Amino acid sequence: MAERSTRVAVKEVARKGGVMMRGERIVPEEVPIAFSYGGSSHAVMMGTPDDLEDFAVGFSLTEGIITDRSQVASIDIVEDEKGIDVQVTLLDDVEDALRARRRSMAGPVGCGLCGLESIEQAVRTVPDVSQAELPLSHADIIKAIALLNESQPLHRETRAVHGAGFYIPGKGLIAVREDVGRHNALDKLCGAVIRAGEKGASGVVAVTSRLSVEMVQKSAILGAPVLIAISAPTALAIRTAEEAGMTLIALVRGEDFEIFTHPHRLSPGSIADVA
Repeated sequence: MAERSTRVAVKEVARKGGVMMRGERIVPEEVPIAFSYGGSSHAVMMGTPDDLEDFAVGFSLTEGIITDRSQVASIDIVEDEKGIDVQVTLLDDVEDALRARRRSMAGPVGCGLCGLESIEQAVRTVPDVSQAELPLSHADIIKAIALLNESQPLHRETRAVHGAGFYIPGKGLIAVREDVGRHNALDKLCGAVIRAGEKGASGVVAVTSRLSVEMVQKSAILGAPVLIAISAPTALAIRTAEEAGMTLIALVRGEDFEIFTHPHRLSPGSIADVA
């Protein structure tokens, strides 16, 4: 497996007082990662070359290619000097459905069908998670982010990757995945959660990035009723979380945080005053 980080020389390092010196730094690797299904390339992502089986399962789930981990028959990781090909073999009926989906997206040059498909995918309706009961305390929110911050070895080395974690009240953080791409980190986490046999409805997704609509979509597809982030959400992310019945909590800073949607999951008396 390719290394996920490498040590590089820094030409000049500026220190307080105008002192200049040479140095070294560990930086994350970023490589092309292709996902192939049935021998045909489906997508290429730039990402960190680790946890690729989790990445394959999570990507397949959040892209609507599979609905359950049992639909993946096998995963083969093929490396060459230019990148990594993650070759996914699906069950026959799932493979047939994906093949038909590809055909339906193909049209004459300039017809715009692929563009329309992409727009529909970007604003797709996400699963309703409003029925998922997951009582949370103020302490759970603080603890989820604190544990996530403590559980990112690659970020500690490089200060250049995103993290995504799955927190279950009473159990703690059961999985963490890292990647140079925030979507990739979340896909890897989704794969790790379902490969471990956990239900998305049982826990909270916590991320170190801003909350764009894709982060809400992927978390809802996993079945998570709560999404927590260190950074702020976009307006579309808030609207999507509201429609999905998801509790969206962002800007977690120490004991401070802001709740944007569905605050009913927080235990009475545990909600901090938020302007």
